Amino acid sequence: MGNPWFETVAVAKARSKKRLPRSVYGAIVAGAEAGISRDDNLSAFDQLGLRPVAAGQHAHREMATTIMGQPASMPVMISPTGVQAVHPEGEVAVARATAARGVPMGLSSFGSKPLEDVVAANPQTFFQIYWAGDRDSMSARMERARNAGAAGMILTLDWSFSHGRDWGSPSIPEKIDLKTAIEHAPDVLTRPQWLMSWLKTKQLPDLGVPNFPTGGAPVPGFFEAYGTWMSTPPPSWDDIAGLIEEWGGEFMIKGIGRPDEAKRAVQAGATAISVSNHGGNNIDSSPAPIRVLPEVVDAVGSEIQVIMDGGIRRGSDVVKALAFGAEAVMIGRAYLWGLAANGQAGVENVLDILRSGMDATLLGMGKSGIADLSIDDISIPDGFFPPRI
Repeated sequence: MGNPWFETVAVAKARSKKRLPRSVYGAIVAGAEAGISRDDNLSAFDQLGLRPVAAGQHAHREMATTIMGQPASMPVMISPTGVQAVHPEGEVAVARATAARGVPMGLSSFGSKPLEDVVAANPQTFFQIYWAGDRDSMSARMERARNAGAAGMILTLDWSFSHGRDWGSPSIPEKIDLKTAIEHAPDVLTRPQWLMSWLKTKQLPDLGVPNFPTGGAPVPGFFEAYGTWMSTPPPSWDDIAGLIEEWGGEFMIKGIGRPDEAKRAVQAGATAISVSNHGGNNIDSSPAPIRVLPEVVDAVGSEIQVIMDGGIRRGSDVVKALAFGAEAVMIGRAYLWGLAANGQAGVENVLDILRSGMDATLLGMGKSGIADLSIDDISIPDGFFPPRI
């Protein structure tokens, strides 16, 4: 490959499609059912306009902020996402990249690298859990996170196990054994760069989830852990409040899309919420997070930190979300494509793209920094917001 640097997230996406086996790339693209929500996460940003000024811009634009108690060089953090098979260094590469760029990250309990290794690479790591297994096992995962030095917890609630994608779901094996290797060989052999990156480490993706087991149990495969999660009865708000109280520190509830539930999150004791539809992987036809963000901010923005997750591909997207009241955004697919395209440097590249895009947008809008933004800075078409609840 020539110059490994890429100019936009779209270029990183194109490179990752060429580099990754189809099943791995398909797992990242994902989306539920017809992909309506996944696509709306992007198209909603395209519908919002910006109005530039011609003179009087500021020579410096301030972008530093605080996310869940952690200083951040810009209002961006990594959304917790399992990166099995994307890159041999996995979340450790992501942790190094985020530490180098001064932003926090979330680590999924379905991640491919041990929590301790990730926190060692970036102490500003928030550990994410699902409501999976019995309460004792959840407590054990939180205690492990505490002992590892995690900066806080993220409880993800915005996934309803929706399947039946119109374009077909990727074939993801439970584990890599001889039979699986033979079945996937035609796909893998067409991606020699990806294969060589793994062979250089003298290993292949094992698809295990080392942060899920408790009590010295063996590391389960992805789908074994996924099955535990699917079979666990969903929590009540009292259950959630108990978990938050047990942690006793920074705690985000991820998956809020309604003002009434945002208020329940405040009452439960959460310190942050993520307005999210799981990248369009929750129930299809749920609105893009940016469409409901102002409604949620109006309800609880003075009481809890509101972060938005979904559809961020450019620095101008970040600016639009901040103008709508978010204090920061989370990115998922964008950094995964950077990781696939060029490892740690690719993740740094994505973060640099967002930062430079934010800076250029703030300059063009005549803003001295992110604190100057308001919803009045955005041109909003009629019918953009769904009816308020």
